[in-house]
Amino acid sequence: MQTQGHPNDPLHGLTLEKIVTHLYESYGWEELGYQVRINCFISNPSVQSSLKFLRKTPWARKKVEDFYIYSLRKKLLK
Repeated sequence: MQTQGHPNDPLHGLTLEKIVTHLYESYGWEELGYQVRINCFISNPSVQSSLKFLRKTPWARKKVEDFYIYSLRKKLLK
């Protein structure tokens, strides 16, 4: 029996790197740090340092993923 993917999951098929990069390109670090109060977006931010932190911090990753879904639904992403 084959499954047809996850049509109701907006994160299906996206890597954390794609999510962070898309958010950065749409908001910039300053606005992203304001919207998602996580130090990796505020203090000397970069995609690589943010990924390193988010991969080992589940609560922070959840906040970023939730903000990404919110931004998708509100059509705020470029």
